[in-house]
Amino acid sequence: MFSKIYICLIVILFSLHSNSSMAESKSTYSIVANWPDMPAQISMGQATGVAVDSHNHVFIFHRANRKWIEPFPADKISEDTVLMFDGSTGKLINSWGGNLFIMPHGLSVDKNNNVWVTDVGSQQIHKLSHDGELIFSIGEAGVTGKDQSHFALPSDLSVLEDGSVYVSDGYDNTRIIKFDSSGAFQMQWGSPGNKAGEFNRPHGISIGNDRVYVADRGNSRVQIFDLTGKYITEWNTELVGRPYGIAISRDEQIFIIDGGDQPNNTRSRVLILDTDGNMINSFNSEEDADLKNLGHDIALGADGAVYVVDAWARSVRKYKIN
Repeated sequence: MFSKIYICLIVILFSLHSNSSMAESKSTYSIVANWPDMPAQISMGQATGVAVDSHNHVFIFHRANRKWIEPFPADKISEDTVLMFDGSTGKLINSWGGNLFIMPHGLSVDKNNNVWVTDVGSQQIHKLSHDGELIFSIGEAGVTGKDQSHFALPSDLSVLEDGSVYVSDGYDNTRIIKFDSSGAFQMQWGSPGNKAGEFNRPHGISIGNDRVYVADRGNSRVQIFDLTGKYITEWNTELVGRPYGIAISRDEQIFIIDGGDQPNNTRSRVLILDTDGNMINSFNSEEDADLKNLGHDIALGADGAVYVVDAWARSVRKYKIN
């Protein structure tokens, strides 16, 4: 009997050692201190969009002194709403976007380093140069609709190599709509509901591996489609929580920001999955000093850095793997 107990103890100790070794071998992410180096004269508002260009410039879309209020104001935010930081040093390189937008939301950067944004206040998406010169807009300012040239609170967008763009449209229209590089309508799919191919507040969108990943926020799931809108699969709430934004790494890992449940149970949590929906890693992107968190969007640098914008904490945070 003694030998059986001894053997059991050895098995338990070996198991504990193995689990400990696995935990130690699992990579962890830590925040980069004092990033960004925010100038004293600039105050970041509700930060809702983030993307990184080919020069490792990190673009932040924020609302300055404006909060989300409905009905939306008619006037545009006078302060600069787009901030561009050096990804390595955190120094502010440029800022623009004053008197351009009513209620900033989503942001993406294409392969030519043009900046695309969604403005839920004006019911439009805009393509701008790297320095903020307007190239063109899609949608009619201040007019909602569900046809090929109107939106209803467009939330996010993702641009392909050929310059075509997928838009999650969004809060009211519950559809995905695609335009070519000139802004001409190509196709759309989606309707209200919780079945495959239906949406409840599609909030974030990202293209990778010839797949369209949609943060179906209201349904607490990520839906995955091919480039023609054909449903492939989904990852449900037990895995992804309440997804707000998605980013795809070069090695085909999917980074999701889980913002939690509004109004009282919001959070900021990063989840990392492979293309089969297996959990690779996760980490909390909240800080002890935060009064409240709402992880809203996520982006990746070529060096592996992870950038998270938090609307309630009014912040952008950079994380690097240990």
